[in-house]
Amino acid sequence: MTFHPSIRPRRYLVGFDPRELPHHFTDVLVIGGGIAGLRAALGVPEPYRVLVVTKNEVRESNSQYAQGGIAGVLDPEDRFDHHIADTLAAGKGLCDPEVVAMVVREAPGRISELVEWGTHFDQVDGHVALGREGGHSHARIVHALGDETGREMMRAVIHRVRERPNVRVWANSFSIDLLTHDGRCRGVLVWDHRRGPALVWARAVLLATGGAGQLFRETTNPSIATADGHAMAYRAGAELRDMEFMQFHPTVLYIAGSTRHLLTEALRGEGAYLRDVHGERFMPGYHPLAELAPRDDVSLAIAAQMAKTQHPSVYLDLSHLDSDLIRQRFPGIDRLCRTFALDITRDPIPVCPGAHYMVGGVSVDPWGRTTLPGLWGAGEVTSSGLHGANRLASNSLLEGLVYGARAAEDIVAMLDREGPQPLEVPPVSAPRRGEARARIDVADVRESLRSLLWRRLGITRDADGLDEAADRVDRWSRYILPLEFEDPDGWTLQNMLLVARLMIAAATERRESRGVHYRRDFPQPDPALNRHIPLSVEPARPEAATTQGR
Repeated sequence: MTFHPSIRPRRYLVGFDPRELPHHFTDVLVIGGGIAGLRAALGVPEPYRVLVVTKNEVRESNSQYAQGGIAGVLDPEDRFDHHIADTLAAGKGLCDPEVVAMVVREAPGRISELVEWGTHFDQVDGHVALGREGGHSHARIVHALGDETGREMMRAVIHRVRERPNVRVWANSFSIDLLTHDGRCRGVLVWDHRRGPALVWARAVLLATGGAGQLFRETTNPSIATADGHAMAYRAGAELRDMEFMQFHPTVLYIAGSTRHLLTEALRGEGAYLRDVHGERFMPGYHPLAELAPRDDVSLAIAAQMAKTQHPSVYLDLSHLDSDLIRQRFPGIDRLCRTFALDITRDPIPVCPGAHYMVGGVSVDPWGRTTLPGLWGAGEVTSSGLHGANRLASNSLLEGLVYGARAAEDIVAMLDREGPQPLEVPPVSAPRRGEARARIDVADVRESLRSLLWRRLGITRDADGLDEAADRVDRWSRYILPLEFEDPDGWTLQNMLLVARLMIAAATERRESRGVHYRRDFPQPDPALNRHIPLSVEPARPEAATTQGR
């Protein structure tokens, strides 16, 4: 499947002439500073040089905000086969069983590695404490600081990265586009407010830019999760797949006028109930596992109950649980709710679903190789085969760790095999086109896009809504994508429009309901669609091709 020809993106968002820009060289370039990118950086030993480029501060990523934890078989009563079966069940037929088995079996080793690097996971009686979350048949979730696993894990990993003399980090640097020449990824065009634009050349590039939650009005994701990596990879010619699968987390704190905050699934794992505005516990009527059902089922049930009661939220109820235990287990959520005068041990906590995790992404093999030579991927930006049509809770940090490590191993093997190679500047350039910014209110279009996708590409979808979304995104794209902006706000909007259109195209083609993709007009799964939906850019026309020459 190819992208709609009327809004085929330009190869590069901005024009550049290599003779006018500074050049930087490294062996391995990592784009993204979450757990996947940093784990990859730690897997590259000296004498090879690594440069990590992050859009914001290195600590600002979806990994940092992960509350629940990391799934892994550490309990003697648990089995790899159980974790594998749970992951396959959540994925609704689209997981790659070999990838699932590989990731699950590597989990204990990756968790032990974090402990060796100084991560302080919660313990009970001298043993790592294990929690349970929706979709898991056993308690196997390793957590830290109660509900701040991501923060503690990233603290330890960032400290480890800063100790490595062969790893440099460029923070607050926006990666505009991947550089390609002769069918291979060669580096990235990057910009920041201090250095301005620059070209970074590398023998290997790892894409670990995270997710796309900011495409939706309601989301748990930080402001940086704008699908930049998906858009860069697509423009460079890499295959994406399953872009219709955005996972919506069931429980996002819903306080009118406030920033949305994730309330971890572990709350329900500890026994919290979901009740509607009338106080009715409704989940047993929707699923036999009630509150411990997989995320897609819980999100759909909440949406249905909100529609039934005509109320903007449902409520988490923990009042029947031990109050001291709850405050000890969830200190971050306790502090957060107190800022809104809510006592999590007594008060019903208003929640609604929100965009949480991008299941689809850049296609990668078990070693993180994309379809574009020279480019590897790891973490949420990718589609690895682990999650299928719906990610099992707490498998995301695990995927980032496993694929970051495996991609690094594969990259190092390539570097060793090829031996020392001089890095030269390929004859790549792009003409300047379009106008600079024109009279576009970038913030207004961005918020309009997020509202549109929440209404038409949200938890439930249908053909009429998808057609409306496609038409509006096409109209915005026709006058915004040809422009040449000069700052990250404009480039981010162009990335969001491109990825939104890819998601709409894939959702339109998948005329069934499967996992996190629910079509009101096709409410049942279709065995004929038990397959991936690939997306790749059309071959460039001669007049649109990247110009060569220096």
